[in-house]
Amino acid sequence: MQTVLITGAASGIGLDTARLFADAGWQCVLVDYNEQALRRLGQELPAPAGAAHVLQAIDLTDPGQIARLVDATPALDAILNNAGMSDASNTPLAEQGAAQMGRLLALNLQAPAAVVDACARRLKPGARIVNVASGAGLHAIPWRGAYSPSKAGLIAQTQALAQARTDLCATVLAPGFVRTALVNGLIQAGRLDPQAAVAKIPMGRMAAPAEMAQALFFLADPGAQPLSGQVLAVNGGSSIYGGTQPFPPAALEPLPLDMPLQMEVLGADAASWQASASAPSDQSAYPACLDLSPLWCEPGRVMQEVHAAAARFAARYTQCASLTVLLPLRKAARWQDAGDGAAARMLVSTFACEWGGRALRINALEVRQDVDPASLHPLLRYVCGAGAQFLTGQTLVCQGPP
Repeated sequence: MQTVLITGAASGIGLDTARLFADAGWQCVLVDYNEQALRRLGQELPAPAGAAHVLQAIDLTDPGQIARLVDATPALDAILNNAGMSDASNTPLAEQGAAQMGRLLALNLQAPAAVVDACARRLKPGARIVNVASGAGLHAIPWRGAYSPSKAGLIAQTQALAQARTDLCATVLAPGFVRTALVNGLIQAGRLDPQAAVAKIPMGRMAAPAEMAQALFFLADPGAQPLSGQVLAVNGGSSIYGGTQPFPPAALEPLPLDMPLQMEVLGADAASWQASASAPSDQSAYPACLDLSPLWCEPGRVMQEVHAAAARFAARYTQCASLTVLLPLRKAARWQDAGDGAAARMLVSTFACEWGGRALRINALEVRQDVDPASLHPLLRYVCGAGAQFLTGQTLVCQGPP
């Protein structure tokens, strides 16, 4: 049996995440400040065979309460530091004192490290640590107090953990706009304009909490090891968009997140790279293409190969599909070729912005040319599949801890 500790489990992303893990048979250690909501969730979840879920109602801004977390915690395969808060006061940063920023920083930045420290002796070998940051940690958002600084700090902290504890897999999930109950409340109160938010997202919509749960479920799996130290930005492309033209709302609804994967492999022997068995012919499947052509191209031609791969994909698929390209993880031997890789990565992001309205996705994985295809199967199943329909325009470096 696998066991996961989830903070902020009683609402928002944490709620959908707890349900997903419990439905998959994991034992869950559920942590939240809201004891009533936590107990309702505990009663709702199916119990794992031969064990029970553990409910921990604690205040994560209190180091003393975090220190006692380990007392009732079993051995852990994964920790998901999901709990967090924002600053809705609209108070300018220069007018905020330590007291106003203190609770936010305690929860968003200090608590994740304290949870890992408190549970260190409960971690199984190769355990996964996932810290939930935000797109606000990648780009500054004003009038939200220390929210962006706290999330940027959490990203850096996670990368430092990956370097310090190479025996673990430490990653960051950076969600974009997610339509949680909290966000719906802000919309209804007139404090968030959904049209303005969507206008900055190439996919033309906000994510559902269940989509973030899918990302966390993958990152809690041993198959996430190649991404240790990396940031998985699941934001519909908002973090890679640099234009000013607003995007229209999406005309296409997301496909079911558990839809089987139908993946075509181009540019290599398909059998060794096939990440998932083909869906039955009588069953609907999420179409995906994995193109390995750029991986073995000559130096200086990576961008051209990515463009050719994208052109082939666009000629065959009109909507609701994904393209994943593999790029070589190598340093250019000549300075004249040094811009090729960066150009290829930006090309991936540019295609993502142009294709988002049709629910066509494109992502890239940088890998060693001698990589064992089987080591990437879990990653490919997630990135290429229906559970990652809000992931686009990203280049992920697959080399383990930086």
